[in-house]
Amino acid sequence: MPYRRLPNTDQARVRALQTIVEMGESASDILALPYTLHMLTKAGNFLRIFKQKHNYYKICYQKQSQASKKYQVTTRQARLYISHFVQVLNLAIQRDEIPAADKSYYELEEDSLNVPDISSDTSLYFWGQKIIDGEHKRISYGGAPIYSPTIAKVKVFFDLFKEGYENQKNLQRLTATSLEEVAAMRGQADELLLEIWNSIENHFKDIESIEERCDACRKYGVVYYYRTSEKRKRTPSATLEL
Repeated sequence: MPYRRLPNTDQARVRALQTIVEMGESASDILALPYTLHMLTKAGNFLRIFKQKHNYYKICYQKQSQASKKYQVTTRQARLYISHFVQVLNLAIQRDEIPAADKSYYELEEDSLNVPDISSDTSLYFWGQKIIDGEHKRISYGGAPIYSPTIAKVKVFFDLFKEGYENQKNLQRLTATSLEEVAAMRGQADELLLEIWNSIENHFKDIESIEERCDACRKYGVVYYYRTSEKRKRTPSATLEL
C-alpha cells in the first residue's frame, strides 16, 4: 500500500500548494471540492507570500553564486601579488638592499622569511592592507620602492579583491536573511498541507479501490510513495514528483 509523505523541499511545497489552488480556481462547482472554501482561500493567501519569499531567496542565491565566480578570480590574483611582493621584499633584505628592521613597517617578523598566512579571505584582507600601508610608510621614510611588482600594481588587485569581499559579505547576508524568512514559513506550509490533504483523503475515503482512491487524491496534489519491496501496478508517471 502506498504511503503519503509531505513535501521535503520548498519548491515541492510551492508545487503542492499551487495544485490545490489551481484545482480550486478551475472547479466548476466549489462545493464539490474535497476541501472547504476557507481552506482554499487560506492556501491561496499563504502561497502568494511563500512563493514571493521563495523566489526572492532564489534571486539572492543566484546573484551570490554569479558574483562568487568573479570574486574567486580576483581573490587568487590578490593572493598571488601579495605573496609575490613579500617574497621580493625578503629577497631584497637578504641582498642587503633593504634593512631587515624595515619589516616592522609591515608588521612582519624581522627574523622570518616566510610569507604570512593569507590562505583565508579574512587573513588576505588583513595582511594585504598591512603590506600596502607598510610599503607606503617605508617609502615615506626614504626607502627605495620595490618595483617588481610595484605596490601600485599590488594595490590594484587588492582593491578589486576588497570590493568583491565586501560585495560577497552583503550578498551572503541577503541570501541568509531571505532563507531564514522562507524557513520560518515551512512549518505553517506543512500544517496547511496536512490539514488540506487530510480533508481530501477523508472526502474520497469511501472509494474501495486503493489505487482509485489514491488517483482521486493525486489530482489535488497529494503525494504517495511505494516502498521498494512493493510491486507497483502503475507507471512511475502516476506519482507526483517532489
